[in-house]
Amino acid sequence: MQDPNKEEKLIEGEDFYFTPEGYKCFTEKHHLKRGYCCKSGCRHCPYGFDKKTNTIRK
Repeated sequence: MQDPNKEEKLIEGEDFYFTPEGYKCFTEKHHLKRGYCCKSGCRHCPYGFDKKTNTIRK
């Protein structure tokens, strides 16, 4: 379990990048470091979440 007071530093190009529209987009590596699916329909979701059906592919 991580210490909630310890802030993890995000590394641009490794944990996230900025889209042409200026949004921060998290990478697959970041999602795997986090360790769970947030069910937000992320572009690089390694857990296979489908926002349309609200299911995770195994």
